[in-house]
Amino acid sequence: MKVLNMGSLNLDYVYTVDHILKGGETLASKKMEVFCGGKGLNQSIAMAKAGVPVFHAGLIGEEGEPLLAVCQENGVDTGYIQKIEGKSGHTIIQVDKEAQNCILLYGGSNRSFTKEYIDRVLEDFGEGDLLILQNEINLLDYVVDRAYDKNMVIILNPSPMDEALEAVDMGKISIFLMNEIEGAQIAGTENPEDVLAVMKEKFPQARVVLTLGRDGCIYQDSEKLCRQSAYEVKAVDTTAAGDTFTGYFIAGLLKGMEIEKILDMCARASAIAVSRKGAAASIPMMEEVIRASQK
Repeated sequence: MKVLNMGSLNLDYVYTVDHILKGGETLASKKMEVFCGGKGLNQSIAMAKAGVPVFHAGLIGEEGEPLLAVCQENGVDTGYIQKIEGKSGHTIIQVDKEAQNCILLYGGSNRSFTKEYIDRVLEDFGEGDLLILQNEINLLDYVVDRAYDKNMVIILNPSPMDEALEAVDMGKISIFLMNEIEGAQIAGTENPEDVLAVMKEKFPQARVVLTLGRDGCIYQDSEKLCRQSAYEVKAVDTTAAGDTFTGYFIAGLLKGMEIEKILDMCARASAIAVSRKGAAASIPMMEEVIRASQK
């Protein structure tokens, strides 16, 4: 069984601010830092740090060499990553004194996928292989359709939520990994229990993980529902918390762990990530998570 992540690679420009800006407001930032990120890159690095051999497929622009380098440094297979003309994807991230963030995303090279490139990558994967997707690349519906035709296990983090997801046949998704905002937008209701009820009605065969920030997370499949509390830490930057959760969840699945143990591991890994600055750089190694569980 192989694991392919077809997703974004971004340069993150992170600004430390007193509070998140409102419309028309001007505010001086206290600090500006540059990190490698993108939901695709973060999730690939999280999987690699959790011990998962992962192939990443994606596109970088003219200034994207640091993105390629950080993947390689963290053990991600970069053989499918291609460099193209133009700018890489990037984000402008505000992080306030409560460690909450808001993110402005520019797609850049992440929005330059072609059907030919997608087909070429998927030629090397087949039935039972895992495909991890987010919504920071173009042609997401085409990727899902082709992967489904190949009987791959499709895992979707539907973020960011926009009209592109309307073209995706969600009935082809095996596992949904989403936060409370994404869940509410897909289900049309904010109450977590109602979100899960709608997801079960619409996609009865899919497994769903709904993360709830400080309130932990809920897992649901056709037979089981279980909850996991969040571990309390002093949060510094929540940027990669969800991506860390995703990487460790997939690692747990591949290890054949019980779902309750997987969720506990994910909660511990995410707690470590939010206690550090940055995206990819904040994601812990499996050894750190194991040590945390032994305290």
